[in-house]
Amino acid sequence: MGRYQGRKHESIRSTPMSAFWTGRQVLVTGGSGFLGSAVLAQLAARGADRVVCAESAEHDLRDPSAVADLFAATEPELVIHLAARVGGIGANQARPADLYLDNLLMGTYVIEEARRRDTPKVVVVGTICSYPKFTPVPFQESSLWQGYPEETNAPYGIAKLAQLVQLQSNRAQYGQNGIYLMPTNLYGPGDKFHAAVSHVIPALVKKCVEAREAGDDHIEVWGTGSASREFLYVDDAAEGIALAAERYDGAEPVNLGSNHEMPIRELVDEIVAATGFTGEVRWDDTKPDGQPRRRVDATRAREEFGFAAHTTFADGLRRTVEWYLANREAAEARDH
Repeated sequence: MGRYQGRKHESIRSTPMSAFWTGRQVLVTGGSGFLGSAVLAQLAARGADRVVCAESAEHDLRDPSAVADLFAATEPELVIHLAARVGGIGANQARPADLYLDNLLMGTYVIEEARRRDTPKVVVVGTICSYPKFTPVPFQESSLWQGYPEETNAPYGIAKLAQLVQLQSNRAQYGQNGIYLMPTNLYGPGDKFHAAVSHVIPALVKKCVEAREAGDDHIEVWGTGSASREFLYVDDAAEGIALAAERYDGAEPVNLGSNHEMPIRELVDEIVAATGFTGEVRWDDTKPDGQPRRRVDATRAREEFGFAAHTTFADGLRRTVEWYLANREAAEARDH
């Protein structure tokens, strides 16, 4: 556990300082992770001067006594719960029980301890994986309960969605102020590039770079390429989380998105070009595509707290590839 000392995120724009953060004791779980580091940088840019980051190595959030000790030591006025166990399709297929239970317990105990101690506000970050497999596009928050999630994502997605139920139930019974945000697929510098835990963009970047360096004439990609995804640059997501913490106190969940849907085939072409790989792309249609389409309706975020993504995919991908090439050992370390 430590106070945030600052970390550079080149894409953070001229961010207005906000009196909301001055002197406010903020606890960020998962603050050393991919999204967490971007959130900490965003908070620092907005003037937050009392931010504590809970490191997983020091605080096992699956243990209620450890969570209680953390809250007792930090006495937060605002909690931003980012800690999660995550992975791509492969990780979801290999470790569904771990992903379900770990995420369920961490969120449950953090929310309950905040309620028990009357913490003024809790911000919980959920996942786009909670939406039903077949959801009208763009995904609207009202569609969350209209079906079962895509099978490879379901254990993780349902565990996170349970936290929305807990927040809404606590609000109704105890008046707890907790909000629930759902960013779409994130990417950017600091992402995980180890094959066991990486999502589609870092996995493809790593594959293309290694194939280029080895002189390979082709790469193999899972699925048919027909699925589509919406990608949100990590620093944009961090800005959305900070804005929601400042300005939103509603019970309803809120999507965070970029308003740009991209077929996986197009995504692969973009990554091939950005990494300089010149070989053939071969599609392995025996492997799953995952959810057929993903794009969220971000109207509520814009209307409720003024969030709109600003980083173009081309710029975000360029920064991601540059960061990976400059930080390969750290990027490829398996930390989950």
